Amino acid sequence: MSAVIKLPGDDGSGYESSVFQQIASGLRARSWCVVPDALPPQLAAALFEQVRLTDEQAFAQAGVGRSQDHVHNPFVRRDRIRWIDGSAEAEQQWLDWSGRLQRFLNRELFLGLFSFESHFAHYQPGDFYKKHVDAFRPDGTERGARREVSLVTYLNPGWQLADGGELAIYDEAGAEVVHKVMPAYGTVVVFLSTEVPHEVLPAARDRYSIAGWFRVNGSHADRPDPPR
Repeated sequence: MSAVIKLPGDDGSGYESSVFQQIASGLRARSWCVVPDALPPQLAAALFEQVRLTDEQAFAQAGVGRSQDHVHNPFVRRDRIRWIDGSAEAEQQWLDWSGRLQRFLNRELFLGLFSFESHFAHYQPGDFYKKHVDAFRPDGTERGARREVSLVTYLNPGWQLADGGELAIYDEAGAEVVHKVMPAYGTVVVFLSTEVPHEVLPAARDRYSIAGWFRVNGSHADRPDPPR
């Protein structure tokens, strides 16, 4: 069964619920799901306008790892990012939308998602992010919140196949590409953070997206969540 969803024509009723249900069904079926044109058009337009007008100096070089293990490694990834804090209207609308998705997934899949963080990402021509997973499977020794569900949406009007920049999704073993996602405007990709190896392939033009993560509650008596 394919996890690439083709939405029916939007008649203005229940569109968001339909998108959320298809995301939940895709996660249940095979740990990942791709939904073209998933973002409400007004939200997609507002986010694209914001990222287009944001000064490039507001973006910082992305790194790999967390906390004391966080480093910049241009051999692994070369994108630049800006964290979303809800200070702009478009960002708040995005956080509201992702919050509704979080509540829906908790209700449908009993995931216990507790918090959400996200950032804009800018890949300049030739930039990439090598194969990786967003979180490692828990071994009982980890502390703090853990990424459980990853969410990516694309803000690239008029993207063509020749522009490259696909998200390559691998099988669980990371051995074989099972699907490539063109970063087309409004497309949303959702996957289980520990289960789906993936890679961002180099693009021939500037490529914009939002990457976000729903976390499970990792609170301890001496260390409350969320960590950010």
